[in-house]
Amino acid sequence: MTPDDIARSATPAERRLGGLALNPAAPDDILLRLLAGESAAVRMVLCRDRVLPDAVVAAVVAHPDRYTRSFLARSPHAEPEQRARLVDDPEWFVRAHLADGPKPDEDGCPARLLPDRTVVRIIETYDAELLGTGLLRQMSSAFRRTMATHPVAGVRRMGALLHWHSLGPRARAALLADPVPGVSEAAARTDRLHERRRDPDAVREDLPEHPCHTRLSLLMYGALAPDVTAAALETDGAWAVAGNTSTPAEFVAVLAGHADPKVRIRVAERPDLAPALRRALAVDSDPGVRLALSVHPALTEAERAAIDYEVPEHEDCGHCWLPDADPDPEQLRRDSRSGHPCLRRRAARDPGLPAELVAELADDPDLGVRVLLSQNHPDAPAALLLRSFLEYTGPHRWHLTRRPGFPRTGLARFADDEDPAVRRLAPLDPRLAPETVDRLTRDPDPLVRADAARHPRLPLARLTALLDDAELAPRAAGNPSLPLATMNALVP
Repeated sequence: MTPDDIARSATPAERRLGGLALNPAAPDDILLRLLAGESAAVRMVLCRDRVLPDAVVAAVVAHPDRYTRSFLARSPHAEPEQRARLVDDPEWFVRAHLADGPKPDEDGCPARLLPDRTVVRIIETYDAELLGTGLLRQMSSAFRRTMATHPVAGVRRMGALLHWHSLGPRARAALLADPVPGVSEAAARTDRLHERRRDPDAVREDLPEHPCHTRLSLLMYGALAPDVTAAALETDGAWAVAGNTSTPAEFVAVLAGHADPKVRIRVAERPDLAPALRRALAVDSDPGVRLALSVHPALTEAERAAIDYEVPEHEDCGHCWLPDADPDPEQLRRDSRSGHPCLRRRAARDPGLPAELVAELADDPDLGVRVLLSQNHPDAPAALLLRSFLEYTGPHRWHLTRRPGFPRTGLARFADDEDPAVRRLAPLDPRLAPETVDRLTRDPDPLVRADAARHPRLPLARLTALLDDAELAPRAAGNPSLPLATMNALVP
């Protein structure tokens, strides 16, 4: 059964126990009893959907059911060191979930990185089919940079396969001469493929005629002969070749006038775009093309300001930082102080932005800048976080409330707001009046009702009554004010 199947098959009693499994006040012995129970749905919630104390983690690691262990392996809440304890699990099923890692949560936040030694163990001992993008998401950037020279042969081999294009001549030569045959053979094979991509005749020979990933990749990154480029323009490849650095200048000029604005946007993003084409695309009839051109790195601030571009206000302003990014401090400063909102938004995404620039962008006139700073910087001011939540209505809005500095006290004033998302702020206030909490458990919005049912100041009589409510029983069971005697009575 899939996790969705397990959740759908849960009975009301199991859903209530699942709520208890999430109760932050539940002591270890309650959690261990839930873990020892027969319900897969309860064990799934317990192991996957909350932070667990070490004693319970130890019991999960030793649990006889592979599904139960796999829930911990894919938990986004578990500490990486806790998940790492499953690295040598006897079941392929569990190891596969560990290698694939937790999926990004509902706010798009990436999974936390595994310890380097665990990544090495996985590379050394797991089947090649498990060494995919899931494991890459869990590697530190420092580890990835040293893979080609790592003392473990399997890691060097993987480094040769993954990072050949970014390695210098000395690193490539060392891998080609590696004393371990598996490493040198992988390096040689990768080198041949790399060289074929740099050879227009080889690209022509390797290019499939039918649409597929290989064809798209070669048209985007391979060295293209003029006849291959011309043929691509006549078929399905205009967008792909529009960004290829090997596309001859005369074809780039043709693509700059292509009927499809998506192709012209791709041309506008080329770092090597000639001045004449930049001037032409700056007055393109499509606003998306003008916007793409307006952030071109070759433009001056005056040239950007002269373009009639429009920045979408409600773009996806979520948790956008990429762990492997290594920004240039000077470029970051220029972006922060640019007159172009998109460049300031780019700077606002960086969690390492200096305090001086954080203070400047916190008062930025652009909503996107303020929200992205709030979503990504650990020191975003509390006033900015609350303002961003109240003004931004796009994706990942609720993630703002999970940021480290989001204010909690004083949110009771939003209990009667007409926007249900804003009313949800009230149950975050630890000082919310008990009578208001009680009232919000009857709110028209289901999320407001659910949040209120978990509030520790919910009157005990109402809390006890909600344990028999079909909708809110799981939330009530997760309320930290639930008496210990009641918790014990709920567990079979």
